[in-house]
Parts: sequence; structure tokens; C-alpha cells
Amino acid sequence: MTEKNKRLNMLPQIPESASGCGSEEAVVGPGRFPPWLHRKLPSGSELWKTGKVLAKNRLHTVCEEAKCPNLMHCWSKKTATFLIMGKECTRSCGFCDIDFSKNPQPLQLDEPDRVADAVKSLGLKHVVITMVARDDLPDGGAGQVAKTVEVLRREVPSATIELLTSDFKGDFESLKVVLESRPEVFNHNIETVRALTPRVRHTATYERTLGVLKNAADFARNCHPSMLVKSGIMAGLGETEEQVQETLRDLKAAGCSIITIGQYLQPKRQKLLVKAFITPEQFKRYEEYGYTIGLKHMYCGPFVRSSYNADEVIERVKQN
Repeated sequence: MTEKNKRLNMLPQIPESASGCGSEEAVVGPGRFPPWLHRKLPSGSELWKTGKVLAKNRLHTVCEEAKCPNLMHCWSKKTATFLIMGKECTRSCGFCDIDFSKNPQPLQLDEPDRVADAVKSLGLKHVVITMVARDDLPDGGAGQVAKTVEVLRREVPSATIELLTSDFKGDFESLKVVLESRPEVFNHNIETVRALTPRVRHTATYERTLGVLKNAADFARNCHPSMLVKSGIMAGLGETEEQVQETLRDLKAAGCSIITIGQYLQPKRQKLLVKAFITPEQFKRYEEYGYTIGLKHMYCGPFVRSSYNADEVIERVKQN
């Protein structure tokens, strides 16, 4: 299989069904996307150059492992979200296509250096680091995250850093290790509304996520005032508009500054079905509601993902 075909295969599966469970959605037949989920694939050589840099440094990306629909658009801009600590997760969430393993491969001590090398090669000004859940490790992988930030600060001091982490099973000491690395943005996704959390997420809970975000916001207020706290929601899993609004209020109360909301797409047949395709107009209403309750920045739309256009988002927040 050619490199180009491999990248095309990273796109998510067409969901088998999508019938109305949202506040406003499109109901389409099997094997079809609504028109707002169709767009042209990018052209140019930068896409393949990005892939070569990642391959050279033996790095994983959430773009590939989670079959993100934005892969080609991001890579064509020479940007990617690094997935550290391997490509096997100790959790098996209903929405996520990352491989599951109770006993993932051991950590690689040179991984932070390889991430830094890729960042320099790609010329990134804003670096997004995410991780698989590593419940097999005593600290949940917090030390590896902090080490990666340390190396990036030394090797690429001008870059801003965004961390998208697990909940470390609610262990504040592990979370503190990550926060003390002082990223510009700390991100932990709540993923869905309270009522759907048991079906959508594995091990993680709604309240624990709010606790992680509150601890991060408290740390920012007391120790690192410039750090922004961020979270994200997937729409189209059967939630109602009222439930999304409740979640936005909960995230605001926890101390979040930035919220992303995007369309859930089924990555493969074994994962949760799409219940609804949310319209651009509904995403706009979510965005407007977030601003009415005082959230600093809302980024909502069908193709929005937690780290999609993260560099542009942080720039907008700074300008405001």
C-alpha cells in the first residue's frame, strides 16, 4: 500500500445510521454524510513531508491512531498532535479507535528528544502533546509528560505547549507533576454529557473530569496565572441541547476558559453509532450559549476536534 493510500485509510468509517436524537440534526440514509461534512482533500507536498518527519522520529499521532478526519488538512499545514507513551491505551472507550492493551509497551526514554526533533523539523510554534491512558504506570505517565515539556522548553524555547492528558485516575499528585511543567494550555476532555458518560467512556467519570479541571484551574490561579484550561465535547451521541448547556455550565464552574465542540464520527463498526449529525446552525447556538454564560472562547463546528487549529485558538484567546 502506498503512503498516500495509508493516509486516506486514516479517515473514519461512514456510520451505519444516524437518526434523530439531538436537538437539531440531519437524518440521512446508510452510507451518507450530510453536505456540510463534505470537503475537498488538500493538495501539495507538505502532507507527505509531515509524514516523513514523523516516521523518521518514530512518533505516533492521535491524528492517525484515532482516525481524525482532519489529518490531511492538518498535515498539509505541517502540524500534527503528538501521541506519547505508545499507541496502546489501557482504556477502551466506546468512541475511540486507539488500540487497547492491559499491558502496553514500556516507556521509551528517548521519546521526548524525538518529539523535540520533530517539532524543530516541522517549525511548530504551538505544540500539542496528548497521551494514551497509562493506568499500568504508578504515576499514570505524568513523569513522561513533564519530561517531554522539559525537553521542549530546552530545545524549542519559543514554542508554546498544550497538553491534553488523561485524568490519572483522579490522582492529584500525578496531575500536579504535569501542571508544574507549566504548559500554556492544559486540556482534559469531558467528551460527553453526564447522562451518556457511562456508555461513552471507560473508567473515566463525569465528576472526576470536573475535579481534574477544577484542580488545574486552581493551580493556574495560584501558581501559573497565564495557563489556560480547556475541555471538549463530542456532539451527535444522543445528547440533548439542554444537556450540552448543562455541561457547558459545569465546565465554566470548574474553571475552563476554552471549550471545543465537534461532531462525533464513528471510527469503525465496533464503536458507538452516530445518533445525529449536528447542523452548523446548532453548533453556532452552542457557541453563542457558551459566550452568554461567560466562557472566554468557544470553538464549535462539525470538523472541530480538541486540538484542531489549536495554534489559532490560543492566538485568538490572547488577542481577546
